[in-house]
Amino acid sequence: MVVLSQPLVENFSHIKTCKHNTSTDHVYTGNIIPVIDLLDPEANTLIVKACQEFGFFKVVNHGVPIETITKLESEAVKFFNLSQIEKDKAGPANPFGYGNKRIGSNGDVDWVEYLLFTTNPELTHQKSITIPGNALHFWALVNEYINAVRNMGCMVLEKIPEGLRIEPKNVLSRMLRDEKSDSCFRLNHYPPCPELLQALSGRNLIGFGEHTDPQVISVARSNNTSGLQISLKDGTWLSVPPDPFSFFINVGDSLQVMSNGRFRSVRHRVLADSLKTRLSMIYFGGPPLSEKIAPLSCLMEEPGEELLYNEFTWSEYKKSAYKTRLGDNRLSLFEKK
Repeated sequence: MVVLSQPLVENFSHIKTCKHNTSTDHVYTGNIIPVIDLLDPEANTLIVKACQEFGFFKVVNHGVPIETITKLESEAVKFFNLSQIEKDKAGPANPFGYGNKRIGSNGDVDWVEYLLFTTNPELTHQKSITIPGNALHFWALVNEYINAVRNMGCMVLEKIPEGLRIEPKNVLSRMLRDEKSDSCFRLNHYPPCPELLQALSGRNLIGFGEHTDPQVISVARSNNTSGLQISLKDGTWLSVPPDPFSFFINVGDSLQVMSNGRFRSVRHRVLADSLKTRLSMIYFGGPPLSEKIAPLSCLMEEPGEELLYNEFTWSEYKKSAYKTRLGDNRLSLFEKK
């Protein structure tokens, strides 16, 4: 439990808030989120439909062992329960390592602490991250989890070409399987904050501000605490019921471009809880830095298809994204005028 005094609340006045969830706040809680069974013969068609309508869906029968999930969550809880002095040894996040409240380098501040890792073994950033305790055990669990979730994410990406009736089957998944894939993995921890929320006069505290993910897809799961919301096409916020045994797939900016706008990079945010700790684990599936991101040529062959985006490399887009604020529309710089 995090106990906050009134002076500390004043010090965090720059952390974002939003109106309390009432019927007038345009927050919808209906159960309309697509749930896709990856063993369903129609999964490819259902995934394409979900990517078009929501840019977001839940997957079940995903093949990731529950034991792998629970073991890593247990280790993550141990880390975030350490003293601040011990946790700070794994930071500062630059960009990898332990971070606390500050998101990136452009002034975004939210009610979250996190660990961010690269999944590319060729990069050396991880060697400087100090994990207190049994670090070898921690890294083994992280790698086991990442491998399982990446395989599941690739399975999802290989069903999309089937649903779109395009070739080859691995046109999307090859980027994540590439040994130079610039993917990353993030553990987010949102401490309970009863005193702070009380001081905010009933407003909701933003745990992680609204944004889209720049990569191809994101594969997320959390413990049994609510807070995740996605934005629908009309701007309404939809609260996502937690499900610690399933995974949620986000369409990223890169996939929106590669689909030439057919798929929607989902805008989402996380609200902090007043009483419960929220822990989430997200795999961000990214292409190699040199990968050219552009609408797939096989889609552009369709009659009347207009090119919506200029070609760019993942490295160019990543550098551009790091220069923006969290909630900015990063793709606007690459749209065809």
